[in-house]
This record gives sequence, structure tokens and C-alpha cells, in this order.
Amino acid sequence: MPQVNAGAPSENFFLNGNFSPVAEERDAEEMEVIGSIPQDLAGHFLRIGPNPVYVFSEEAYHTFDGDGMIHAIEFDNGSARYRNRFVQNEGFKLEQERGDWIYKGMNSMMDPTPPRVPEGAPTGKNLANTAFAYHNNTLYALHEPSQPTIIGLPDLTTIGTTDFNGKLTHPFTAHPKVDGKSGEMMTYGYSFMSEPYVTYSVINAEGELVHSTPVTIPKPVFMHDFAASEKYSVFLDFPITLDIERAISGGPALGFEADHGSRIGLLPRHGTDADIQWFEVETGVVVHTANAWDDGDELILQASRSINADIAGAGTSEGNNLSENQGKLYEWRLNTKTGEVAERTLSDFPCDFTRVNDVYACHATRYVYAAVFNPTRPFTFDGVMKYDNTEDSTEVFRFGENRHGGEAVFAPKVDAKEEDDGYLICFVHDEARDQSECQIIDARDVVAGPVARIIMPFRVPYGFHSGWVSANS
Repeated sequence: MPQVNAGAPSENFFLNGNFSPVAEERDAEEMEVIGSIPQDLAGHFLRIGPNPVYVFSEEAYHTFDGDGMIHAIEFDNGSARYRNRFVQNEGFKLEQERGDWIYKGMNSMMDPTPPRVPEGAPTGKNLANTAFAYHNNTLYALHEPSQPTIIGLPDLTTIGTTDFNGKLTHPFTAHPKVDGKSGEMMTYGYSFMSEPYVTYSVINAEGELVHSTPVTIPKPVFMHDFAASEKYSVFLDFPITLDIERAISGGPALGFEADHGSRIGLLPRHGTDADIQWFEVETGVVVHTANAWDDGDELILQASRSINADIAGAGTSEGNNLSENQGKLYEWRLNTKTGEVAERTLSDFPCDFTRVNDVYACHATRYVYAAVFNPTRPFTFDGVMKYDNTEDSTEVFRFGENRHGGEAVFAPKVDAKEEDDGYLICFVHDEARDQSECQIIDARDVVAGPVARIIMPFRVPYGFHSGWVSANS
């Protein structure tokens, strides 16, 4: 059957266990709480991820292919309300009407089966399943080959996609950067099929797209994330390349190509392609950045960096070396006057889903938060960590045996005064008990573990990225 049997065992890693989708949209208010929900936590915790309904091939299904589903908890005055909703873009609605698959998926590009896309329908499916941005009082669900999708709060209704009054002419990254001080949002899109392979844009604090420019790179690469400081937008021309000939010969279309090397480009925020300054760095892979900021003549970039990556298999490919594609927190210092580069590993804990307090994004941050990898199982996270730039130290909280989670987002306390004055919030699943929960951890005492655990009345599958929208935003 092409319809995924939600919750049923599967031979596909990303359709099995707590990676398996859920079928229903639900609401809940009266939930068991172990500990107490802080009174100074007010806003929306949001987690998005893949939740497939119809698939072309269960065997070939890739976790990037799943329909977007949002799981959210609204916090107010010590109470919590849960709801989950599909993101209902046009492709999702077409498949619902047909009662079967229409779009084949990432690992089925070379399959000769004819597509089923109706005349006049989008050729690609805007899954809106990857991450969030909140800008100009608007919540966006994001999918990097697509336009951003506006989501209504608190009910999570899909309002629809936007092209910013016709000015957005390129795909919109899943990881735009919002400057917490200027209010500007920097974004870009990349193309695998035609030049320019990268196009960059700036959206002002009022939500108007005011600047675009191409960014020249020599060949198409998987550029999932970038960074921005107060002065620069930071592009990563790193060696996950698209190679159709490689795919035809039986290899991955998206694969690690060491000979491509790694370089970082600094583009003045409102600059053009001619203004970009490139820095050659040690070859490696970055999927997610944490933050970037300016320090005199230097730009400082922090991110999770790995030796290589398995994008095509999401870490499950036969013979894949997890220790080489699980990143560690890393720093580059790029001197814009001398061209010098200094780079170093900051922490020995394998981690990804790197985050900072978004209020300080694009400016100097003392703390980085991240999800800590399980060293033996792909795409699995066993805890959260906090790295302190001032003390050069790492604190870790682990969820416990058979308990796994994902990205923890930083939620500032009401009337927060300091950078780490807030909470880390994430979903955790106990696989032995098949029980999901939402954990709230005091960001100033990560090692102590959660101050509150909300026992979920419904299973929450593992997902991708999280977001936070404060009640006063």
C-alpha cells in the first residue's frame, strides 16, 4: 500500500519506531506534569518535521520527503496546551484528494516510473517540513527548495505561501537569519540545475524584500545553512556536491566530494556578488551553523562541523562511518583585512542542531546550545549541551537509557535580562515505554535536567527543527 501505516513497523529506518508518522491531528490541555511549568514561560514552543501520508516507495523513502507536521505547546501562566497540525500546501492537498502519491521523493529521482503531477500543479512538493522563522509578527514554516509558508498562531492553520509581493525569485532557505537588533531577515536559495547556483536576499524589518544578488560558486552544492553577522552574510561553499553522472553510475546524486574543498564567503549585508571575500578553510562539512558576529577586523563563525556527511542516506548508508559525519562544535576566525584564518574545535561532544538565544542572533553570543548525538545510531540524539565561550566549557544533560530527543530551542523568560536567562525546550521519547514528553530545562543549570516534564497523551515522532514565539512578540 502506498499509504504509510502510521506507527507500524517498517524496514525503512525513518518509518520505524518513533520515526514512524502519526495519522491524526489532536489537541490536549489537561496533561500530566512532573515538576512544575515555570510561571515566567509564555509563548509557543513549535517543532516541525516529516510526517508522510503517501509514499511512492517505502523502501526508497528519505526522511527529507515527509509531509510537514507541526507539534506545538502553548505556555501561559504555568499551563500548557498541545496541538499538532499538518502543513497543508497544494501538494499535500492534491495527494489527499487523489488518495495516493503524486510526488516520488528524493531517492526516486532516477526511477523511470512516470510522475503523476496534474497539469498546472507545482512540479515539486512544498513540504514545509524543515524549520521555522518568525519575522515581522509572521511565522513561516520552511522547506529549502520552496517558498516560505505562513502559519497562523495559535491554531497552526496553513495560510499559504508567499513570494513577498513578487520580489522573491529564488527558493527560500530553511535557515534564514533574523538580526535581533535591526529586525532585518537575511535569506538565500540554491539551485542544482542552473546558474546562479545561489541567490541572496534581504527582507527589511517591515517584511519587504529590498535587496537581491547572485552569489557565484563553481558548481552546485548542498547549502543547507548559512550565517549572518551585523556586517556580513556568511556562505559555505562546502563539498556536498550534486553530480548526476555519479547518480547514473549508481552513486548518490548528493555526495561528499573531498576534492571540492571548503571555503567561506563573506558578503556585506547589502553588497553584491563582486563584494564577496572568500576564505579557504580545512575541508569538512557543516549542515547547521550556530551564530556569527563581528570582532574588529575579524568575523567569528561557530557551527557543528564534521569530517564528511551522508546526505543521501541520512546516516543509514551501508558502511557509513557515523563518527566521521557527526559534527562537533567548531569555530572559524576570518580576518577581513589580512585574509588570515584561524580555526579550532570548541567541544569534543558530537552534536548538531546548534542554537543560540535568537534575541542575540548576528551579534556576539556567549552560549551555544546543541543536541548531543548518540554515537552508534543515525539521526539520534541522547541529550542537550551548553557551550560557554567565556569559560571554554561544555555542560551536558543526557535524557537517560532508551530516551532520545532532538533540537532544543531557547525560550527567554518573561522580562529576561541576561543571554541565558531562559529555558531549553524539547520533545523526548522513551522508546522502552513508547512514551513522549516535553522537557523544560533551566538554561542556567542544564546539568540539573528538566524543571518540568509534560507527559504527552499522544506519541510525538522525532522531527527536525524547533522554534519559539514569545507571547509578547
